[in-house]
Amino acid sequence: MLDDMFIPDDEKIIIDLHDMQEQEARFYLERAIDTAEEKIKEIVVIHGYRQGQVILNMVRNEFTHKRIERKEIPFNKGVTLIYLK
Repeated sequence: MLDDMFIPDDEKIIIDLHDMQEQEARFYLERAIDTAEEKIKEIVVIHGYRQGQVILNMVRNEFTHKRIERKEIPFNKGVTLIYLK
């Protein structure tokens, strides 16, 4: 998680999935990774956790993509960090 502190802002993107249905959030996240430039190394996914756990569980447990190197869960329960290859 300390790696996050050293990734420049131009090498990360932030995606907010609040108020989306699971399929919509999955499509949006997949599209974001598919179209992310090679220099993008981190995606900060804001999904929340107080309005339900469907999106949180999808992002953390079910979602896969060939560019994902790893996922990390920071202290903020409503966020997941996805690191790209």
